[in-house]
Amino acid sequence: MANHQILITAWFFPFCLGATAIPISLGPPPVAIAPANLSLKNEIQHAIDKGIGWLKTQQNTNGAWSAEDYPAITALVLTACMGDPAETIRSNRPAFVKRGYDFLTGCVQPDGGIYRTNLANYNTSLALMALVATRDPQYDKIMRRARSFIVGQQNDLGEKGKMDTPWDGGIGYGSKGDHADMSNTLLALEALYYSEYLVKDAGGSKTLMEMKDLNWAAAIGFIQRCQNLSSHNQESWVTDDPKNKGGFVYYPGHSMAGEEKLPSGKVALRSYGSMSYAGMLSYIYAQVKRDDPRVQAVYDWLRNNFTLDENPGMAAQGLYYYYHLMAKTLSVYGEDVLVLNDGKTIRWRDELAKRLLDLQDNKGYWVNRNNRWWEKDPVLVTAYTIIALDYIAIGMRSGPGDVLDR
Repeated sequence: MANHQILITAWFFPFCLGATAIPISLGPPPVAIAPANLSLKNEIQHAIDKGIGWLKTQQNTNGAWSAEDYPAITALVLTACMGDPAETIRSNRPAFVKRGYDFLTGCVQPDGGIYRTNLANYNTSLALMALVATRDPQYDKIMRRARSFIVGQQNDLGEKGKMDTPWDGGIGYGSKGDHADMSNTLLALEALYYSEYLVKDAGGSKTLMEMKDLNWAAAIGFIQRCQNLSSHNQESWVTDDPKNKGGFVYYPGHSMAGEEKLPSGKVALRSYGSMSYAGMLSYIYAQVKRDDPRVQAVYDWLRNNFTLDENPGMAAQGLYYYYHLMAKTLSVYGEDVLVLNDGKTIRWRDELAKRLLDLQDNKGYWVNRNNRWWEKDPVLVTAYTIIALDYIAIGMRSGPGDVLDR
C-alpha cells in the first residue's frame, strides 16, 4: 500500500486553528465526507451553545472551574470553548474565558509545569493544549517551558538506553513514584504534537521528531507494550484470542477491565474501549503509519467492539472519556463510516452525536451516574462532551477546504 503524507490541518483540529500543519503518515487519504444532515448539525450547535452557557455559570470567582487544585479541568473547559465551531468565542474572547486563562497561567510553576500540587503531567499536558488553542503569541514562552517539562516526564530507559522496566518510554501522572500509563502518555504526546510548531528551528527545516527532544521510539515501544498483540508484544499477559487481540490495557501488566483465564490455562489481560482509542491515537501522534499492523489491529478491535451503550469492557465507568476519545481518534484517523464485523455500516459521527444529544440535561450539562474517574463532576463531563461535539461538527463540514489537504 502506498503511503501519503496527510496534513492534519485546522479542519481536523478546531482548537489549533492557525497553528502550523503537521504531517502524519496515515496512508491513502480518506474519501471526502458526504454532506451532513442540516437539522442534526443545527442541533449539535445548539447543544454546544447550551453546554457552554451552563459552564459559564459554574466558574469560580478566581476564574477556575471545579477543583482548583486540578487546573486540567479548567483547561478542558477552555479547550471546549475555544473549539466551538461557531467561532464566536474565538473571534471575541469573552471575559469569563479571559479569567479562565488568567487562572491557568497563574498555575505555572518554576519548573515550567502548569499544576498546583500534584498530577503534574496530567495538568500540564491539558493546560498546554488549552494554551495552544488560543493562537496567542503572548503564551509562547509559557508553552515552550511546559513542553520541556512534559518531555522531562518521560520514563528513563536506564543506562545506555536499555529498557529496565516495561514502563520505560511512557509517561505517568507526574507524581513521584508514578508508573507510566496509556492515558497520560496520550495526553503528553497530544500536547507535544500540537505544540510542535513552537520548537522549529529558525530556518523551519527541523521538526520536533528530528530534534529528538522526546525519545519517540521509546514512546512507541511503551505504547506497543500496552497492546494485546503477540507479534509486537512479548509480555506474559498478552493474548491473541479474538475478544482481546489488538486492543489495549492501561499499562503493561495491568488492565482496568481485569483479567481472564483462557481455556489454555493462561491468565490474560482484557482489552477495553477507552484505552484502545488512547493507544490508536498515540500511535498516530507518534507518526506510526496507517497500514502498520499495530494500527490496523487496534482499529479492527475498535470496529468489532463498537458500541455507544458502554465503554467496552468497563460498562459505565469512564463512559464520557470513551466518547471523547472516540470522536478525536476517528476524526484524526479520517474515517467517516465504520464497517463492523457483521458487515453493518455505521456513520459514527451521526450516531455519536445523537447519543450525546439524548444524554444532555435540560440545563445544558452532561454527567455520568458512575463516579469512576471523576465523571460525576458535570463540569468535567460537559467539557469532554463539548470537545467531542466540536470534533463531530467540524467533521460534518463538506465544503471546499474542509477535507484533508493532500
